[in-house]
Formats: sequence, C-alpha cells, structure tokens
Amino acid sequence: MIRYKRHIALNEVGVKGQSKINNSSVLVVGSGGLGSPAIEYLSRAGVGVIGIIDFDNVELSNLHRQILFSEDDLNKNKAICAQEYIKRINSSIKINTYSEALTIKNGSRLIQQYDIIVDGTDDVKIRYLLNDFCVLLDKPLVYAALYKFEGQISVFNYKKGPTYRCLFPVTPKDNELPNCSQTGILGVVPGLLGIYQANEVLKIILDIGEVLTGKVLNINLLRNTHTTFRFSKNVMEVDKLIKKGVPYSDSISFINSDYTISLNSLKKNDNCIFIDVRNEDEEPIIKHKKIHHIPLGKLKDEFLNIVKDKKIIFFCSSGKRSIKAAVFTNKNFNIHSFSLKEGALMLNKWING
Repeated sequence: MIRYKRHIALNEVGVKGQSKINNSSVLVVGSGGLGSPAIEYLSRAGVGVIGIIDFDNVELSNLHRQILFSEDDLNKNKAICAQEYIKRINSSIKINTYSEALTIKNGSRLIQQYDIIVDGTDDVKIRYLLNDFCVLLDKPLVYAALYKFEGQISVFNYKKGPTYRCLFPVTPKDNELPNCSQTGILGVVPGLLGIYQANEVLKIILDIGEVLTGKVLNINLLRNTHTTFRFSKNVMEVDKLIKKGVPYSDSISFINSDYTISLNSLKKNDNCIFIDVRNEDEEPIIKHKKIHHIPLGKLKDEFLNIVKDKKIIFFCSSGKRSIKAAVFTNKNFNIHSFSLKEGALMLNKWING
C-alpha cells in the first residue's frame, strides 16, 4: 500500500487496479534503448512478472541511451545486468531472463507464458516474427521504432485488432531500413518512446484510456510534433497467417545456427579470415593480418575481392549485421561463410591477446 499509494490514489486505478498490475506478466524482447525505460517503469509500477530476452552484451556505445546499464556492466549479458538492476529497485517482483535470441524454435515457448509482449528490438525481421507469434498466441504486442530524432509507437493484435503485417504487409529488404548504429540516434528518443510503451502496457492491464490499436503515434523531438494516423485490419493477411499456423518463413530466414560460429571452436592458427562489416568509425578498431574491413552496405560489390580458399567469418558489434552478411554470401556466392557469435569486443581480445 505504501509503495503504490500514488497509483492507488488514482480513481482509475485504486486497489483493484494495482492488484491487476501486480498479477500481470510482461515479456520485453530487447533490453536496449527502448527496453531499458520500459523495463524500469514497469518494474517500478509493480508488474508481477517481467521477462527479458536479450542475447547481446553491454558495449560502451550503449551507455548514452540504455539506462539500465553502467560502465561496470561492459561485456556482460544485457538481460542478466537488467535483472540485477531491477532487483535493487523492486525486490517484490519476479524477473525471468533469457540470454538468447528470439527464434522460430523458442518463440512460442517464451511468448505464451506472458500476458503482454513489448517489442524493444531494432531488427525489422524480428518484429515480423514477434508479430506472427503474437497473432497465433493471441497476445497484444506493444511496438515502437526509432529514427534519429523521432519515433513511432502502436499496439498490435489488441483484442484481435490490426497487426504489424496490416501496417507493413511487405517485408523490406535488408538494405532498405537503416538502424541506429548506421544513422545515429539522440539518446533521449528511445527513452521517451520506451516510456510510452510502458504507458500502453499499463493501460492495457488496467483497461483504461485509449489504447493505440489501429493507430500509430509519431513523435518528432526536433519539431515537438505529435502526429497520429489510423490504419485498418487486413483480415485476409491475418486469416492467411492463422491458417498457416506458423510464422512466415521470411520473418526468420536469417536466424539459422548453421551460419554462426563461436571463438571457442576456433584456434589462432586456423586457416580463416575475419571480415568486419561494421562502419569504419565503429570501435574497437581491430588491426590484424587476418582481418578485412567491408561495411555491410558494400559487401555485394567488394566481397569478390576476398580470398575464397579460407574459412570466412563475419563479425560486427552484436552479430545482427554479421548474420545478414553470412546468409547473403551463402545464398548469393555459394560460399559457406559464418557469423561470429561473440562480436568485435571479444574478437579483439581473442586475436590480439
């Protein structure tokens, strides 16, 4: 009663409403720029069970916007660090962590355990996968996306309303949507959008206000504008997915363990080369005779210059761009290349250690 008395004082919440919050469960997929503020405010609000999916490790470049982490967390798994942070805020709630990527194999098992799903990812194909599972399992999906100084938020599949595929029916190609590592992002933008996500979650739990279903709210922080536009449910698209009974293959085509490799399975004298698909200004800058640098956007044009008689291993910061590079080269050049699981920081220690 003392911890939540400001909630309870609200006529729209009261003791019954706070009890609903305490007995609810929310799964947050991604604990970065969006997931961090969403997780923090949901835990402070008293959401009884919070699940966190994140296979990534904390990097120095995360700290300007990912508020759950500090310098002490560098190179540690984000989900585990988030759990430790939240325990200090609210020891009365349960935090489940999943230090793994969301895939077609584990998606159903993880998502079906929770009442509401929060999309804190920055990968469009993961969003399609999340959407498909939420439709099949009848779970509301609270979505947000970012671009430089602006962001958008919506709620999909709320009370069988419009879905992500209703708004974006065509899966974009890999090079059509830049991410924040390429374009940059003002640190406060994901903070604001993540709080909006937490707000939508609480409205859904309490069944109050106007949930952003069938609507997209776009916020531009440079212009201080808030714009809302509506979209309708594509019944044929939803029915097609339900009839199929599994997520579409195009939403998970790049998530394949056959394309990944770990440093634990490599030796320093192996006949291999590493290709850095990060941008040229990303740190750490790794210099070694085995390392070549080809930004992901130039891979199609420059890959032919790489020696093919060695094992080719792509790497980036988190594995998201390198897995795309591995899939692309396997399919287009018929070369069995790999994506390094550990990323640039660990590779730098391994190769120069």
